[in-house]
Amino acid sequence: MARTPRAPWKRANSRKRAGKASKHLTPAQKSAAKARARRAGRRYPNLVDNMRMAAKKTSKAKKSAKKKSAKKTRKRAAKETAKSSRKRSASVREKDPRGGLTAAGRKAFARKQGARLRPGVTKKASEMTPQEMRRKGSWAVRFYGRAKLPPLVDAKGQPTRHALSAHAWGEPVPKTVAAARRVAAKGERLLARYRRTKARG
Repeated sequence: MARTPRAPWKRANSRKRAGKASKHLTPAQKSAAKARARRAGRRYPNLVDNMRMAAKKTSKAKKSAKKKSAKKTRKRAAKETAKSSRKRSASVREKDPRGGLTAAGRKAFARKQGARLRPGVTKKASEMTPQEMRRKGSWAVRFYGRAKLPPLVDAKGQPTRHALSAHAWGEPVPKTVAAARRVAAKGERLLARYRRTKARG
C-alpha cells in the first residue's frame, strides 16, 4: 500500500538539515503568493502558496540554465565545425588533387616548417640543368627507391598521395612496385649523369 505524502508543514526543512541558509522570496514572488491566496479565498498566503512561488522560481532558473547550457553547446559545436571546415578547405587548396602541393601549399609549408619547397622538375632530361638533374634524381630515388615502399594504391584501387607525387615531377603515376622501381632507376641515371657533368667541370 502506497504511503500518503506528509503535509509540507510536517516535514523537516531540508535546507536546515543540510546546514544551508534559508532562501527568501523576492517581492515579486510575495505579491504572486498573496494573489494566489486571494484567489483561494484566503486573506494571507500560507506555506503552500509560498512553496509554490519558490518552486516556480527554481523551475524557471533550471530552464534558463538549461537553455544557456544548450546555447553554449550549440555555439561551441558551430565553432568547431567552422574551424574543421576551414582546415579542410585550406588543406584542399594546399594539395594538388593530381599530386604534390600547390603554390599555396608550398607557401604554407614554408610558414610552418621554414623550408623553401620548389615545384617538381618536369623537363626532359636533355633540357635539364645539372642542379635540376640532381633534384629530380634525388627525389625519385628517395621516394621510389627505398627498400619498403608505402602503399601505392588505396582500398578502392586509387593511387595514394605518395604515388601521385610522381605526377608533380612529370612522371607516370606508379600503381605497382615494378612501376615505382622504374621511376627510381630513372632517378639513379639522372644522378649518374649529374655526377659525370660535375666531374667534367
